[in-house]
Amino acid sequence: MTAAIPSPSQAVWHLGPIPIRAYALLMVLAVLVGIWLTRRRWAARGGDPGVVGDIATWAVPLGLLGARLYHVATDWQLYFGPGREPLRAFAIWEGGISIFGALAGGAVGAWLACRRRGIALRDFADAVAPGIAIGQAIARWGNWFNQELYGRPTTLPWALDIDPAHRQPGLESTATYHPTFLYESLWNLGVAGFVIWAERRFRLDRGRTFAVYAAAYATGRAWIEWLRIDPSHLIAGLRLNDWTALLIFTGAVVYLVATRKSREPVGS
Repeated sequence: MTAAIPSPSQAVWHLGPIPIRAYALLMVLAVLVGIWLTRRRWAARGGDPGVVGDIATWAVPLGLLGARLYHVATDWQLYFGPGREPLRAFAIWEGGISIFGALAGGAVGAWLACRRRGIALRDFADAVAPGIAIGQAIARWGNWFNQELYGRPTTLPWALDIDPAHRQPGLESTATYHPTFLYESLWNLGVAGFVIWAERRFRLDRGRTFAVYAAAYATGRAWIEWLRIDPSHLIAGLRLNDWTALLIFTGAVVYLVATRKSREPVGS
């Protein structure tokens, strides 16, 4: 028998009629850890740590909305068309969210909250960047519980054992796959550490710390996405999320280059 990482036998528990989902618990934990770290980083910059929670009350709900909208927009065929049920687009508890949409929606929410508080969004983005990466590392374990979004078949010692009910069509007899959830979780932890190091080493500010996070995350997401075998739209042979990652990486690098000689005071 090939060594493999076992998958959980259960992802949902019931407290009476209330379902308790592992993925939801992990997302809550991710948000709490992200807020905690951001409060510390914002206070170290001389800011009021209390505003972090206020901003989160805008960023988190809009981030969740964006995550769902991105999924529905890019996998619209699951909800619309002959034989489909459009109302299921609202059934977020059935799964289907995207970190790319979450980042976009969360950015809108943070911008609205920062504007109300008179805070420069780019400065706040620098403070929150490592917390986002660590939050992503935590939330990715929800894919492990759900036995979803795994990679290609493999017999490596750290392969992930997937139950037959969760295998892709045509691979019913293949038991072990690349644990892309683990790859991305470890990558995100590395991104968080790298961002903090780069910020200190190069004295990054005015949104450049966040740009480093965006570029680093997009790089890892691109190769991890390349391993995944769940259904996806292909454009010129690449998965849609690979193109999204490429767009984010390019935008982040352009921003870093464009601001590299800036001498504008922080908070202006």
